Amino acid sequence: MQPAPVKKVMTREDLEKIDIRVGTILTVSNVPKSKKLVALEIDFGDHQRTILAGLQQERQDPQEIEGKQALFVVNMAPQKMAGMVSEGMLFDIGYDDGIIPVLAQPEKPVPNGVRAG
Repeated sequence: MQPAPVKKVMTREDLEKIDIRVGTILTVSNVPKSKKLVALEIDFGDHQRTILAGLQQERQDPQEIEGKQALFVVNMAPQKMAGMVSEGMLFDIGYDDGIIPVLAQPEKPVPNGVRAG
């Protein structure tokens, strides 16, 4: 596979706008009105939130990621999808390059809510 070209240059100020945090995936459940989306209940240490992700057709068993820590973008505007509201975005690896995505994870457990960057 040939890697994709590097995207347009951005400033450090642009990067500092993105709030990426570690959270633990508590539960994964199918979104009733969608064939793609699952609802992830995420623990960020001081709060929990629901984040929708298109994992239903990407994984044989989406529930296999329950209990795992992963990276999430937490400062996106809430977005309504398939009748539910997503309060962020799962930061995964591979989807845009056409491979089965994997979680972006810390190499060892860290406290929920810790910032990446």
